[in-house]
Amino acid sequence: MAKQSRPRVQRVTPTVDLDKPSTRRTGAEAEEIAAKLLIEEGYRIVERNFTADLGELDIVARDGDVLAFVEVRSRANRDHGDAVEMVTKTKQSRVARVAALYLEARRPRYERARFDVVGITGDEASLIKDAFRLGRY
Repeated sequence: MAKQSRPRVQRVTPTVDLDKPSTRRTGAEAEEIAAKLLIEEGYRIVERNFTADLGELDIVARDGDVLAFVEVRSRANRDHGDAVEMVTKTKQSRVARVAALYLEARRPRYERARFDVVGITGDEASLIKDAFRLGRY
């Protein structure tokens, strides 16, 4: 009887760097830092990661009588600029559209609303209140 050859099995070692943080984990860590900063600044966190088809609001918080929609951005270092610079006009428009959906869905009571940004570059976190507005000035 002829000896049957066994199929060759090639073992492949994954090239994923398990020590390198994932984008999702990095984002969650940045949001945690941002939430702590906001609380230290006297904000009260209302909701985190409100998701709609158009996108996500990182943090919705109260700063006194103001309802703040807080966009969180992070960068490992300043090699490509500050994290705050990542909030482009396109991103601002998307955040505003999702904020409108949030207001419709949650119907919160508020007198004023604004858009704040927390930028985390390296191990520096900064809060910019009223970081952007929509429309003409």
